[in-house]
Amino acid sequence: MQASLSNDQIENLKDTALKFITCGSVDDGKSTLIGRLLVDSQAVLEDHLAGVQRKGETDLALLTDGLSAEREQGITIDVAYRYFSTEQRKFIIGDAPGHEQYTRNMVTAASSADCAVVLVDATKLQWQKSDLELLPQTRRHTLLAQLLKVPSIVFVVNKLDAVDDPAVAFARIQEALKKYAQEGSIQYKAIVPISALKGWNVVDAKPQWCGYSGPSLLQLLESLPSTPPDLEAPLSVCIQWVEKQHDSARTDQGRRVFWGRVASGQLKVGQSVKVHPSAQTAKVAQVLNCTRQTEDKQLGMAGQSVGVILDKEVDVSRGDWFLEDLNASNTTSTQENSGAPVQIVKSLEATVCWLDDEPLVKGRTYLALHGHQWVKAQVSEIVHRLNILTLAPEEADQLEPNAIGVVKLNFKEALPIQSFEQCRLMGSMILVDSASHKTSGAVLIKG
Repeated sequence: MQASLSNDQIENLKDTALKFITCGSVDDGKSTLIGRLLVDSQAVLEDHLAGVQRKGETDLALLTDGLSAEREQGITIDVAYRYFSTEQRKFIIGDAPGHEQYTRNMVTAASSADCAVVLVDATKLQWQKSDLELLPQTRRHTLLAQLLKVPSIVFVVNKLDAVDDPAVAFARIQEALKKYAQEGSIQYKAIVPISALKGWNVVDAKPQWCGYSGPSLLQLLESLPSTPPDLEAPLSVCIQWVEKQHDSARTDQGRRVFWGRVASGQLKVGQSVKVHPSAQTAKVAQVLNCTRQTEDKQLGMAGQSVGVILDKEVDVSRGDWFLEDLNASNTTSTQENSGAPVQIVKSLEATVCWLDDEPLVKGRTYLALHGHQWVKAQVSEIVHRLNILTLAPEEADQLEPNAIGVVKLNFKEALPIQSFEQCRLMGSMILVDSASHKTSGAVLIKG
């Protein structure tokens, strides 16, 4: 991938922040890498930098490890978000923990990321061997990023400054990563050699180091696309809050305002929508932003939070959905042919990332949160579990903590769904233990 961008590309990227996460195994240097990016891009204030000095040297990891337990143990527990910008791009970074027991935190961060930077610690691998094995957590986080449909995956081989022959180490680790990606049909953007501690090839490129002639990590990140909103998909809006307007002088004449996020498609005045689950139909009279203004012509796009006023009173509550009324005469051919319509189902097959300490077993009932709607969900079948080492499906009668598998779920009430690949909001849900109230699993609906 070329690091240089055209002037038009630079102007387009300036308006869109890239949200990326760092992930991988424990102590691979994720927090140190983020600290290096922040320091070298001059995104850290001097007083903050002075506060992370240890024995006269800057401990870069402390710039992201904010919890007292993280500082005491030298590990990352929760996801830490940091913000910085360069002349070409704005960035939002999520520092995901590497410990297996905190996999749920990594899943949370990756579910909304544009890019996953998977770190590999060269000092932990037997790079002297041509058939070296990657660490299990490196495989797990890469696989999770793939399952979560993170658009861009970048492998970063770190700590090459600490090995005897960095060129050979990078070449063999690179081959192992390519082999793993090929076996798992994992699409990745690049494999970049770095030293986060020294700052080599992080912000500024280190030409021909380890036989690598590509862009630095930051140059590569500056060129990656953000996840574009799906404007051509059928409309879906998840209702979060219902507000009653009492000002009769307003153009809405005291009608209720339904606030929520546009999950997919575009919401326009005059558009016919169908309410789920009541199946009532109405037309959109007004679309409001957070200041209750309607002048913005770009209002109502996928990913935006809006207020909707309908042309008549209908029964709508928190957790309901506004769906595109495909039978209405104003449905355009572009919308009809843009993708699979929303399905209303009471059972489905989905990929589950299991996060609870108690295993998932067949027949167990959980509370499922889909959008803002709670519904009971029963596990009717465990189809298979995914072996993270071989990437092959294997028979299973339960899913242990941090396992990934495919299950069939039955719901007490019908839900409007699309695949996760089509729509992240409508294609995902979480399972909650009704007794302990713990978040038990992340569900990704299959196409």
